[in-house]
Amino acid sequence: MINVMQGEIAGKMKISIQLLGLIAVMLAINACGPQDGGVVASGEVDHDLYFVRGYRSDSDPCKLTGETGFTNQFLDDAADLVSCPTGYEGGKELVKTKHATVVAQKNGYTLYTVPRR
Repeated sequence: MINVMQGEIAGKMKISIQLLGLIAVMLAINACGPQDGGVVASGEVDHDLYFVRGYRSDSDPCKLTGETGFTNQFLDDAADLVSCPTGYEGGKELVKTKHATVVAQKNGYTLYTVPRR
């Protein structure tokens, strides 16, 4: 009777250890996945617009935009490329206060070059 109970406990422990191992592997895979860059509001990856971070703050809807096959034509070493949701008042503020220039519209975003100097 004792041997049967020990066998059942050992079997349950083996399953528990296997489940813990599976959870650890899933967490490791998830940690290696893509981060925030390149994600648009719909949750789909946009290969034309690569968002680095919020422009004026982390929560800014206007995003500092990195290089892609589409954006490389607008990049300049003397200006930041910034993408704001089309129609967003913060984009218009960039034009007024930072002398930004509209260079394109793509996938619901207006792209601006914002001079650094």
